[in-house]
Amino acid sequence: MSHEFRIEDQSYSRFTFERDGRVLKAFITSDHPVNGVDGPMHDELARVFTDLQRDSESDIIVLAAKGRAFCAGGDFAWFQQQIDDPASFRAIAWDAKRIVSSLLEMEKPLLCRLNGAAAGLGATIALLCDIIVADEKAVIGDPHVKVGLVAGDGGALIWPQLIGYARAKELLMTGDMLSAVEAKALGLINHAVPGDQLDAKLAEIIAKLQGNPKWAVRWTKSVTNIPLRALAAQMMDAAIGWESVSNYLGDRREAVAAMAEKRSPKLTGE
Repeated sequence: MSHEFRIEDQSYSRFTFERDGRVLKAFITSDHPVNGVDGPMHDELARVFTDLQRDSESDIIVLAAKGRAFCAGGDFAWFQQQIDDPASFRAIAWDAKRIVSSLLEMEKPLLCRLNGAAAGLGATIALLCDIIVADEKAVIGDPHVKVGLVAGDGGALIWPQLIGYARAKELLMTGDMLSAVEAKALGLINHAVPGDQLDAKLAEIIAKLQGNPKWAVRWTKSVTNIPLRALAAQMMDAAIGWESVSNYLGDRREAVAAMAEKRSPKLTGE
């Protein structure tokens, strides 16, 4: 039985892949100006990390993005579709959980090259990577609440583990964005460097990882993630459930409409 599996042989429309020896770079690549998440991207996010783990020609993964942003959260047309047809939101619940679990189950070291804005699910994906290196001009945050949603797709899981509950709850409940420099100071990310030094910093870290025995590195990562995997198993059903409930509410509809129309929302508390 062959153990060969190449991710390039799989069908992806929102990711492109590049190899540098045993390092595999996976780029979020879409026509959306800030790599917003739409239905096809959400589908692919639910399987790409499993395929990256299965890829037989790589030992280290770098998650990156083409364009000016990393991933600025949900696409507004997709949001409106979910509001108009709540069943479509329910239908992605299993995939939403799988995105988080597959990230945490990956054994290979996963580095995030944060070249620009990461918001909502985009921020969750970045923060569930093992080492996050950001352009110092990038911003990161989880503004689910600003579009009327519970931060259910992983934000409520990972933010408190990285920066503590008090700071995490403030940021999740306000939806405020942080600069990469602020995020590094809080311990949310590992490094914030000038944009022209981003790849050099990643190369430095990759060289350190490659200088250590591969399986020692992989399994150290795996055992370190055990509490996060257990926490995800405890939280994600409720988190996605409450997020699904919030999609039905009047203030959710108004928040999305106001953002689309670039005005202040007229919230009613409903």
